[in-house]
Amino acid sequence: MVRSHPGRPRRVAVISLHTSPLAQPGTGDAGGMNVYVVETARRMAQRGVEVEIFTRATSSDLPPVAELADGVLVRHVIAGPYGGLGKEDLPSQLCAFTAGVLRDEARHEPGWYDAVHSHYWLSGQVGWLLRDRWGVPLVHTAHTLAKVKNASLADGDRPEPLSRVVGEEQVVAEADRLVTSTQAEADDLVTAYGADPDRVRTIAPGVDLRTFTPAPDRDAARAALGIRPEDTAMAFVGRIQPLKAPDVLLRAAATMLARRPELRERLVVLVVGGPSGTGLAEPESLVALARELGIDDVVRFLPPRRGDELAQVYRAADVVAVPSYSESFGLVALEAQACGTPVVAAAVGGLPTAVAHGRSGLLVDGHDPEHWADALERVGLDRAGRQRFSAGAVEHAAMFSWDRTADALLATYAEASRAKDRDRTRGMAV
Repeated sequence: MVRSHPGRPRRVAVISLHTSPLAQPGTGDAGGMNVYVVETARRMAQRGVEVEIFTRATSSDLPPVAELADGVLVRHVIAGPYGGLGKEDLPSQLCAFTAGVLRDEARHEPGWYDAVHSHYWLSGQVGWLLRDRWGVPLVHTAHTLAKVKNASLADGDRPEPLSRVVGEEQVVAEADRLVTSTQAEADDLVTAYGADPDRVRTIAPGVDLRTFTPAPDRDAARAALGIRPEDTAMAFVGRIQPLKAPDVLLRAAATMLARRPELRERLVVLVVGGPSGTGLAEPESLVALARELGIDDVVRFLPPRRGDELAQVYRAADVVAVPSYSESFGLVALEAQACGTPVVAAAVGGLPTAVAHGRSGLLVDGHDPEHWADALERVGLDRAGRQRFSAGAVEHAAMFSWDRTADALLATYAEASRAKDRDRTRGMAV
């Protein structure tokens, strides 16, 4: 293993209470945050930093400790019943979860961890107490913010509760450093939550440029999914819930077919993912919508997948749609572009950073099916234009890497530790 760089932490406790890094992205509460935790942990370990990820045990079959990668451990903490708890129920288990983490740490000598990095507000509540108990800095990444989500809800979606808003405000006030994915998210923290700008650090997520690469044989990737060379394939990848708005792609596809009836012979719409969040209440609603729109013959629903199998989906598609109502960054957009597939995305949150408008894809204001149909036609139906977008997509994605993200996080941990040491020294002097 590579030796740790001077000034870097020896060991970091990562808190991911509500979703395990071992879970399949695209199902339940697993998504881009899971990818973020896994990829940054692996790369920090490659730099000689031991990473221990604490998550809630959701099955009695799970071992207390699992090795995710060399130098990365996942610790399953028993907090509440194994199954049947949604995110809205988890605040009741914060005390039990925190106690479990503290018991694990108590088995080691004092000073075992050098920093705590919490992901999502529930983990931030735990990290806040751990920070005070262990005397180490708390670095927090929100991933999504309740006030931002509530300001742009999809039709039929439930607003985030006041308990979450208050919980986020507390974590923002307490964290030693707040890590955001984009400047837009940093601005939201400052303006909506009163965050101290001096404690906010913007660090862009990355993409696995070894796994997500352009196809050496694109026709082979398409054939594996039953897509012909002459077909036009449009894909949605992610959790099936109102926030992610997969229905926008279906409505846009119906609009395109109304405009161009001849397109029905070669249009393929892929929906890759599983129900999540408020989408769990009506898991078959998207299937019913396809039938209602009269496009169920061109829509194919596929289960979530990861790694090379997911890369094959991106490579097979002519365009990937990311129509979310709120998105802190949008890792799907980066992964698709790294595979050479242009993206049409909603102009919200971090997506204007993840997608280079006019070069790697297009950004759409709002969720009007007519406007989305216009953008999807421009990218997906013009072969020459698609090739230009494809080249731009690969170039844009190459600007992001998990190595760069991990290095910036380690620098943030070290900076927060130095600041905490200075404050401690000043306190002793007084």
